Amino acid sequence: MDKKTPLQLPLKKCSVVGNGGVLKHSGCGKDIDQADFIMRCNLPPLSREYVEDVGTRTHLVTANPSIIEKRFQNLLWSRKGFVESMKAYGSSYIYMPAFSMKPGTDPSLRAYYALADTSSNLTMLFANPEFLRTVGKFWKGRGVHAKRLSTGLFLVSLALGLCEEVTAYGFWPFSVGLDEQPVSHHYYDNVLPFSGFHAMPEEFVQLWQLHKSGTLRLRVGHCPPREVGI
Repeated sequence: MDKKTPLQLPLKKCSVVGNGGVLKHSGCGKDIDQADFIMRCNLPPLSREYVEDVGTRTHLVTANPSIIEKRFQNLLWSRKGFVESMKAYGSSYIYMPAFSMKPGTDPSLRAYYALADTSSNLTMLFANPEFLRTVGKFWKGRGVHAKRLSTGLFLVSLALGLCEEVTAYGFWPFSVGLDEQPVSHHYYDNVLPFSGFHAMPEEFVQLWQLHKSGTLRLRVGHCPPREVGI
């Protein structure tokens, strides 16, 4: 994180929101939105149909360069759709790995200029490649063996360095939930990643161990309704 970023560190309560199907019908939206700082993964949909489960507020959202390429045609023909869709994230930070791999640089810079040229309220942040390498090496040393770490685990790692309290939502790598009902891959679709690209079960074991040690709180079921304060 850039030292010039105007954040009062440490942040107190942070929500890290993965995109897992376990969020569907969870009713966790209000819990998520109660945090002081909310991080989301890979430009997820926040439309009205999902609000009850995932909330509405965002302070930082990641954008994988491949999303810019596939969803927005690398911004070669039009920027309008991209700029309009970014309004869902208010005045948050957009966090992109522009310089960690060469193929990601061009889409990241195109996204940066698309927002800058339209006077967007969003602020682009480019991830430090050394931070990404260090985080990857750290988790590999703890048993996460994959071609690449998931964005969610990177965000949890970032949050643990910035926040006093971290609650993670939407992290569940299995196709069946605790209630033995089917769980889609994402809360908004069931598109599966390439086989062997991520090691989601291994990552989940690490998150569960952090939960058991009290380092963070991992929500994997329904969020109880908040009681009205007396």
